Amino acid sequence: MRYLSAGESHGQALTAIIEGLPAGLKIHKENIDELLKRRQGGYGRGGRMAIEQDRVEFLSGLRGSLTLGSPLTLLIRNKDWENWQEIMAPGDGALLTERVVTKPRPGHADLPGALKYRQRDIRNILERASARETAVRVAVGAVAQELLAAFGIRVQGQVVAIGPVRGEASGKIMGRELYDNPFYCPDNNAAEAMREAVDQARKEGDSLGGVFQVIVEGVPPGLGSHVQWDRRLDGRLAQSLMSIPAIKGVEIGLGLEGAVLPGSQVHDEIHYSPERGFYHRTNHAGGLEGGITNGENIVIRAAMKPIPTLLSPLNSVDILSKEPFQAAVERSDVCAVPAAAIVGEAAVAWEIAVALLEKFGGDHLEEMLVNYNHYLEYLKKW
Repeated sequence: MRYLSAGESHGQALTAIIEGLPAGLKIHKENIDELLKRRQGGYGRGGRMAIEQDRVEFLSGLRGSLTLGSPLTLLIRNKDWENWQEIMAPGDGALLTERVVTKPRPGHADLPGALKYRQRDIRNILERASARETAVRVAVGAVAQELLAAFGIRVQGQVVAIGPVRGEASGKIMGRELYDNPFYCPDNNAAEAMREAVDQARKEGDSLGGVFQVIVEGVPPGLGSHVQWDRRLDGRLAQSLMSIPAIKGVEIGLGLEGAVLPGSQVHDEIHYSPERGFYHRTNHAGGLEGGITNGENIVIRAAMKPIPTLLSPLNSVDILSKEPFQAAVERSDVCAVPAAAIVGEAAVAWEIAVALLEKFGGDHLEEMLVNYNHYLEYLKKW
């Protein structure tokens, strides 16, 4: 199973084509739209979120609400397109001399992208490098969650830190009460301190990053593989999270903490009972050993750097005149970690769904379920 996405931040729409979904999978549009709405939420967001109200449209691959086994095409329209259609239009009618950007912003893809693709107008880079692209990635991940749900697998992103404020977080999925606070943080007391930190950063014209974790419950042992480097599921999950704009670090289970502890406090002892089979009483490994799921919850965290577009701009250099300047501000978030947690949830869901299809593959959902249930019976015989 694979997908490709396309579209620019101020283009007409964002699109994605998913190939390899089994036939017979029921897609609930409202579930996808709900995840898209959460991505646009969270405390500290900027003006763009007041413009867009993301909703998914399906252009192919569905009849009624069931997948056909053919490519599934998703579309999310950009409402801001009406203000940019003359400038961003494909074809000869585009106003290529309007809103030209020659001043790269520190911390963005502006300068390296312009150098790589030989662009004198940085807009040709920032339009695709923008985190706006993650909207359609969330829709793709929401489709993956529809597949996972058929196997009783759940995925949730949770914020555990904003700047210096860190909350208490377990390795378990919460219900809808997680979204009662605008940071999607399991610790409501910490969420209040997070709000104060974001407000202070806004007053100072600054921005804040943070840490989110993604938890996957109900994963059977045996997804992924140790036999080649690119089949290790931990590596694939880390890559999927690192591909999200502004993510600068990923850890699984104990993560970096495990590097300073003795092995006796790091490795999870193995137990067995006739009712549960093999299991662990701790989950320091975060549900993955040797690149393979071990039957415990997957717990993976990602560190997001502060938004680089600051209200108090940093110094840079014009790519044409080579003159120094202070980086311009268009619309900017003060903090986008809650949104990143939703994107991370979608990214992890996609990789788990791909691994599930690899292990229990079939052309129809019923075929996958037969294979899956047979595997569970096999596990019980050990």
